[in-house]
Amino acid sequence: MNEDQVNYIIQGWRDKPQGDLQPEDYQQFKDFGSACLTGDKSAQLLTFLQDKKNQGLVKTMGCVLIEPLVKEELKKGKSLDHCQAAITHLTGTCSPNELLHSLVGLTEDINPVAISDTIIALIPHLQTVLLQLKDRKAAGLGLALSALQKQLSRLPVPYTQQQEEADEYGVCRCCNALVAFTRPFMEEVKSKNGNCVTNSEDEEMRTELLKFCMWSLSEPLLEAELNQDRQTSLWLFATKIMVLLLAIQPPLSELLFFNSVKKWAQTDSTQSKESRACLAYLLFVQLICIDSFPAVFSPVFVLQCNMENINQLLSSKKESHLLKGLALSAKSLENVQDNSLPVSLLELRSFSSMPQNLRQVLTDCPIKHLRESGLKVLQLFINKLDTEAKYKFFRYMLKTSNHAGVESYIIKNIRDQVEFSMQPGNANKWFLGEDLLSLLGQVLCLPQEANSDLLTNMDKIMESLNLLRYLLLRDKELKNKTGVWEELCRIKDEYLKMLRVCVSISRGYYSAELKALREDQKLKAKEARDAARSARLVKSLAVRHEKVPDMSSEVQNQVLQSALVTFDLMESLIFRIEEITEEKLKVYR
Repeated sequence: MNEDQVNYIIQGWRDKPQGDLQPEDYQQFKDFGSACLTGDKSAQLLTFLQDKKNQGLVKTMGCVLIEPLVKEELKKGKSLDHCQAAITHLTGTCSPNELLHSLVGLTEDINPVAISDTIIALIPHLQTVLLQLKDRKAAGLGLALSALQKQLSRLPVPYTQQQEEADEYGVCRCCNALVAFTRPFMEEVKSKNGNCVTNSEDEEMRTELLKFCMWSLSEPLLEAELNQDRQTSLWLFATKIMVLLLAIQPPLSELLFFNSVKKWAQTDSTQSKESRACLAYLLFVQLICIDSFPAVFSPVFVLQCNMENINQLLSSKKESHLLKGLALSAKSLENVQDNSLPVSLLELRSFSSMPQNLRQVLTDCPIKHLRESGLKVLQLFINKLDTEAKYKFFRYMLKTSNHAGVESYIIKNIRDQVEFSMQPGNANKWFLGEDLLSLLGQVLCLPQEANSDLLTNMDKIMESLNLLRYLLLRDKELKNKTGVWEELCRIKDEYLKMLRVCVSISRGYYSAELKALREDQKLKAKEARDAARSARLVKSLAVRHEKVPDMSSEVQNQVLQSALVTFDLMESLIFRIEEITEEKLKVYR
């Protein structure tokens, strides 16, 4: 199309009343702008847009040029300055409502590699347009933030410090840009905080900013590794989000403990349990804005309220969530006095769920440092329970854990509590007397009686034998309790009798397996010698031995030998316990 034809079309647009412009005119106007950009005529397009004679056309149809101009801007070519100037002119001329929807439309179906660049490019234009809105500004802000956050959530969050510094996908840059984007709206809300008279628009603006903050807590902050000693980009972003929360109200205590999010924002995303859990982590672990948190809440109340947040994090499979959950657990427990948590708290669902979530970490998590942290948290939790609560907690864990390692750790704690109870002034009915016998009934038992797998249950069995030996050595304290010593001996006899049978069966099985393995090794050695003499025989053997064992013969031999050594250890402990019993009986005859 030559210049005369273009001028003819432009004049036709000018001559038409604005109300008579048809959809094809808008499309032709967009094609005209796109042609200028692809034909390296961005300067001419800018001149056209700024021409006073064309302001009526620009005001009416200029919005359709936003898409090609932004796409050209993203290329960052030699026309960048002209494109930015053209967009600036359009944002000052066209309808803000139409521009807003045009800009938001550009966030849909972005190529993943262009997400961060697109967000960075759109944010200043969106801010300009929103600030020009006279009505429904809060709704427009919510629309824009929702669209931007939806795209940002598609990007992987950097986890390590190196990833954050590299910021390969631009997540950190986008987060900082979003904070800058919301700043004028936050300032507008802050200026009205002291004003008693607020309207629905003010409340809606607070709601949209709160939704943005709660989303940011869930994505990306919950996924990020945060450390106050290493104030990275995302840590600073977290600080800005917390400051923004303080500025827009409600108070942090209401958000955390009294579920006031529901009052302010009626969407699932802003009511997210993950967001509140991350908020608790930033407040109590990273200590961001802790000075603004009321000091009137007791440590027990804070722990009780945080249990839901802790369970939310510990029930996750993600390392970043588990790390935050364990840290929040430790911080929430540290301020509670030892031996102070009453048994009534264990009846709360959140308190009974926490140990089970912790058990999942201890038994199923493949990451060693998380398992080690989990064990420390478990011990910290036990230390905070009062005597009755400890007793009932031990019974609960022995009944529900179904894991020998966890059960052995509980049995070790039972021994510690018995020892503590035997000290002067510490006597109690829970770990001395009949209640102890009831607890021992859970400890001194085999899950499948004589058919129990001793190797799987080795940790629990060895710890239970150690506890039994300890109790027999402390006979003086137990004999002071009517009937306790006699019942302990009865429980001991039944347990050791069943254990001897189980050891005998297991030893016979593993000895037979070891004998069969050695015979098989001899046979294979002979076959190997024969195979060296005949290639045909090698081929024949390869056909016959299709099933390959999961372990090499050497490893199988080590496993079987280790099992037999374990049975020897168990038998030596059983023998020692019987010796102690005989010695005590001689003394009291």
